Amino acid sequence: MFDFENLEVYKKAKELNKEVLSFLQVNKQINSYIRDQLRRASISIVINIAEGSGKFSKADKRSFYTTARGSTYECVSLLELILEEKQITQTQFNEFYKKYETLSKMLLGLINSQK
Repeated sequence: MFDFENLEVYKKAKELNKEVLSFLQVNKQINSYIRDQLRRASISIVINIAEGSGKFSKADKRSFYTTARGSTYECVSLLELILEEKQITQTQFNEFYKKYETLSKMLLGLINSQK
C-alpha cells in the first residue's frame, strides 16, 4: 500500500473528484473551457496529495500539498462562475462548497505539519 492511500484527505479528495466528474457528466451545457478547468483542478487535488506524500523532504511535501490547496480554491471559484451562469443550483453549490472548505482545512493542517 502507498502512504497516500492511508491519508483521510486523499480519500476525501478522491470521493469529491468522483462527485465533480459525475456533475460534469450530467451538466454538459456548461462552457467547455470551464468544464475542462474544473475537471483538471479537481484531479490536480488528488494527484498532488499523492505525489506530495511520496516526497522525502518536508519542503517538497509542503509544496505539493500547497498546490493541492490552490487547486481546491480554483474549484470553488469555477463553481461560483457556474452558479452565476445558473448552471448549478444554490443547494448543489453549497454542498460542494462545504466539502471543498473541509478539504482546504485538512490540507492546511497537512501543510502546517510539514514545517
